[in-house]
Amino acid sequence: MDDTRRYILAITGASGASFALALLRRMILEPAVSQVALLSSPTGRRCLMDETGARLDDLAARAKGPGGADRALLLDENDLGAEFSSGSCLHGGMAVVPCSAGTLGRIASGTSDNLIVRAADVCLKERRPLVLCLRETPLCRIHMENMLKAHDAGAVVMPLSPTFYHSPKTIDDLCDAFATRVMDLLGLRQGDAGRWKAAADAKRPDRA
Repeated sequence: MDDTRRYILAITGASGASFALALLRRMILEPAVSQVALLSSPTGRRCLMDETGARLDDLAARAKGPGGADRALLLDENDLGAEFSSGSCLHGGMAVVPCSAGTLGRIASGTSDNLIVRAADVCLKERRPLVLCLRETPLCRIHMENMLKAHDAGAVVMPLSPTFYHSPKTIDDLCDAFATRVMDLLGLRQGDAGRWKAAADAKRPDRA
C-alpha cells in the first residue's frame, strides 16, 4: 500500500455530519485514495447519529471501494499510540469535518490530548494538508484568534459554508459540492466538481 495515498477524516462535535458523509463517499470512490482513517470524538458520534442516523462503525464496515475492497480504517480517538501520532507515519493529509470550535482551539494550542488533535498537530509540523471545516456561528474573538493561529501554523480553515452557484436541488447536492472543494484542498481533484466557470457559462443566454 502506498502510504501517501492514505488520508484521515475526523468528525467532531458540531452540526454538519452530512458534510462528513459526503466527503467519505467521495474519498472511498477516489482511485487516488487507498484508505481513509476514520476518527470521531464522542460528541461527533452523537451528532452523526442525531443528524444522519448513522453509526461510525457501520460506516467503516460498509466503506467499500472499487472491487469491494475495504477502504476505511476505524481508529480510537484516545489511542495516542496509533501510527498517525508519529510524523514518521506517511499519509496524504487530514480533514476535520465538521470541526467544532473546541477542536479548533485544541489544535491551535497544540494540546495533542487525543488522536484527532495529535494527528492534526503532526500534519502541521510535517507540512501536510490539514483542512479544518469549522462549524460555529456567530464567532467570538476567541474563535477568530484560534482560526488565525491555525492558519498561520499551516492549516486551511474552511468554514462549513456551502455554495449555491451550481444550482443545488437537494441538501445532498450542497454537501457533495462542498466535499469536492475539500478534496481539492487535499490535492484530490474531482472531474465532476461544479466549478464556478462551468456553472456561469452554462447559464449565459448565448449558451442556451
